[in-house]
Amino acid sequence: MGAYVLGFHDIDKTQLGLVGGKGANLGELSAIHGVRVPYGFCVTTDAYRDVVEHDAAVSALIDELSGLRADDRARIATAGARLRTAIEGLTVPEEIRRDIVRHLHEAGGDHVPCAVRSSATAEDLPSSSFAGQQDTYLNIQGATAVIDSVRRCWASLFTDRAVAYRIQNGFDHRAVRLSVVVQQMVFPDAAGIMFTADPVSSNRTVISIDAGFGLGEAFVSGLVNADNYRVRAGRIIDKKIATQTKELRASPSGGTHELPIEPARQHAQKLGDEQILQLEELGRRIETHFGKPQDIEWALYDGMFHVLQSRPITTLYPVPPAHDGKNHVYISYGHRQMMTDAFAPLGLSFFTLLHDKLGRTAGVVAGDRFYKDVSAELTSSWARPATLKSLDQVDVLMANALRTVLKRKDFVASLAHGRTSMLDFGEGGPLPIARQYLKLSRADDPHVVPDLIEHTEATVDLLRRDIAGKTGDELFARIIDDHAVLAELTFDPRSVAAAFLGIQSVNWVNKHMEAWLGEKNAADAIAQSADHNVVAAMGLDLLDVADVVRRHPDVMRYLETADRATFFAGLAELEGGDAVRDAIQGYLRTYGMHCAGDIDITRTRWSEDPTLLVPLLLSNIKNFPPGERRRKAEQGRAEAERTMNDLLERLRKLPGGAGKAKKAARKMSLIRHFIGYREYSKHSLLLRYEIYKRALMEEAAKLVERGVIKKPEDVYFLSIDEFRAVVNTGELDEALIAQRREAHETYQKLTPPRVITSEGEVVSGAYDAGSLPRGALAGIAVSSGVVEGRARVIRSMAEADVEEGDILVTVFTDPSWSPLFVSVKGVVMEVGGVMTHGAVVAREYGLPAVVGVEAATRLIKDGQLIRVNGTDGYVEPLPNP
Repeated sequence: MGAYVLGFHDIDKTQLGLVGGKGANLGELSAIHGVRVPYGFCVTTDAYRDVVEHDAAVSALIDELSGLRADDRARIATAGARLRTAIEGLTVPEEIRRDIVRHLHEAGGDHVPCAVRSSATAEDLPSSSFAGQQDTYLNIQGATAVIDSVRRCWASLFTDRAVAYRIQNGFDHRAVRLSVVVQQMVFPDAAGIMFTADPVSSNRTVISIDAGFGLGEAFVSGLVNADNYRVRAGRIIDKKIATQTKELRASPSGGTHELPIEPARQHAQKLGDEQILQLEELGRRIETHFGKPQDIEWALYDGMFHVLQSRPITTLYPVPPAHDGKNHVYISYGHRQMMTDAFAPLGLSFFTLLHDKLGRTAGVVAGDRFYKDVSAELTSSWARPATLKSLDQVDVLMANALRTVLKRKDFVASLAHGRTSMLDFGEGGPLPIARQYLKLSRADDPHVVPDLIEHTEATVDLLRRDIAGKTGDELFARIIDDHAVLAELTFDPRSVAAAFLGIQSVNWVNKHMEAWLGEKNAADAIAQSADHNVVAAMGLDLLDVADVVRRHPDVMRYLETADRATFFAGLAELEGGDAVRDAIQGYLRTYGMHCAGDIDITRTRWSEDPTLLVPLLLSNIKNFPPGERRRKAEQGRAEAERTMNDLLERLRKLPGGAGKAKKAARKMSLIRHFIGYREYSKHSLLLRYEIYKRALMEEAAKLVERGVIKKPEDVYFLSIDEFRAVVNTGELDEALIAQRREAHETYQKLTPPRVITSEGEVVSGAYDAGSLPRGALAGIAVSSGVVEGRARVIRSMAEADVEEGDILVTVFTDPSWSPLFVSVKGVVMEVGGVMTHGAVVAREYGLPAVVGVEAATRLIKDGQLIRVNGTDGYVEPLPNP
């Protein structure tokens, strides 16, 4: 026997498993001084367990849900209906009935009107709200009716929407139990919802209040429109008064009914200004108690506010920490690096370690992602324009969002000042880089980049030899020390100048060819098949591997179902398997350190799981004939040569054309020799990450053998220092791993903003879309040309089933996506800029591309015909034939 019924005064947040999220929150609210909560009680999950789950017939029906898919609506509807009927027919034991009747009498008598609401154990939580998944019954009168409503609430745990939601979000049907809240009804003059953070902008300093006449359920359900008031620090900053022609009121016999509102009140403001400010103060008090922004249901009765519920707002992105009382502005590192996913804690710590060795701050962490505080840049007269210009190359929406912030004079006046990081070029500063830039520009030596690559890879070979056999504390020390080598390579003036020289040469050619010849983005074609582009080569080289695979039909069939653990062992048993193994392993030696989101060291590398390459290999075999690698490379070189010759010939015909052609030819040559190096710096980092990770996962495997952790991947939720300490001591708090894993999964579901302020406001940029064709989606032109084709909306490489002529539509790409680029004829991305990886590779392959297309993966449907204009920067949906 358990605790079947508990009054609000007996409940606090520690009893979540007994009374669910809603019940626990009501217990907490009841204890806050100055907050009026109507009397109530909870029929606990012990009652649900003993009545519902212990019934054999119902239990069997719950088990049948385990095989359903979220999109199988018909089967969900049938199974849910059977369950609800069975539960509503159950007998409630006399002991539970007596407890309910006793608490009803404490509320004022058997016939006091009550609201009966569900409170699931996975509802109204900090990480998931489950809002609206179960049922609510209003104005329920009498013990028999209340008990019937309790039974119906239990049954509502298995509504179609609740079952589908749990399946989609990975919740076990038995892991979610239901408590039922029974609360004395308040029949308000006005009611509504209050968000203690603006639900539109996410600004934590703005409270948003919705208010309407009568019961709040009327506008929560969409029956009527509500007033909206926005309040900040005791000042009403905005009001929107809605016309309300009807309201929801209690019926004398139970339940609710609609009533018309007399004309004199239909356009009236629902709350007076003083009442609005009272609500703001009440909201801040409740928010302070719970320690995070709240979504609060309130009712105004007899001149006093009553709180019916409070739950955390789960959709807000965490605010980066600031402790100086000043305003701050943060930009997303992930949008600049084309990796907007959340990092695991080990990945965060490696990123921080690198920046420590570089003498930079890695930024602040919010939602397991890095943000850079650009307040110092925005308050600097010289750094501000430089920052905006730089961001225009990477993400125009981010730059435009900062321009929006700068228009807010009051906010900018209180921005924090500080030292800008724009001059962080290592010990020597920018002067050695400038000298190298001029030297490399004058010499235009094609051997510079190969020499830089050879030097870097020599340090990688030394690391590989030196780390072999090291274990324990010695291993961690070697990895940390190697970051000093990484820092030295990063700040090498010759290396920085070489990368910068390629980028600036592209900018020069684009600017002058448009000015002199009216030719937009001329450098796009010139950069095709450029020298030493490791990312472009990654995609082309996989075509050669596909040519080996295609010669062996048994191997092709095997790859379709190959398993990670037995991948190469299975190949050995097949005709041609040895040749395919050698080809794949050769590819992995060169590129196996890559994967999606590879700047997070915890991500699974291709070398760890070769099956990640299988969709790309099979796609190449399906879409291309043998020898395609050579053809594509030669085609790119020929197109670059043709473009350069054509442009130079046209230049020579202009006034002063000989001089213009000479300058242009030099810049074009620099593009061919240096632009490919732009992609190498990240590749060189990943070469080291693969070595680090292989050694660290061996340490993790030893921790599993010692019984310290359950599986090697548990170490992903430790920092590198914590990992080192666990290896040394053999001690670890398992709850820490579980807590961080849960938090990481929650953060992974959030959409990170490009720009967020210290007030929590998410600031969006915008394009000037006035000149676009009707219905077109605006973006940034990053690779010239216009192409039409079938949109393939792909969010991960595992979905990479494309055919030649498809257009890739995705959130972002990093270098690991380049093998997919060889199979498509255009690219659309939500994130990116002119010089981000996806744009560079698109130009290398001659693919028209548009990036920065907000919500592209939602607005463009998979299979839809679209036109990509990579010259002017927009995407047009086309009618399907």
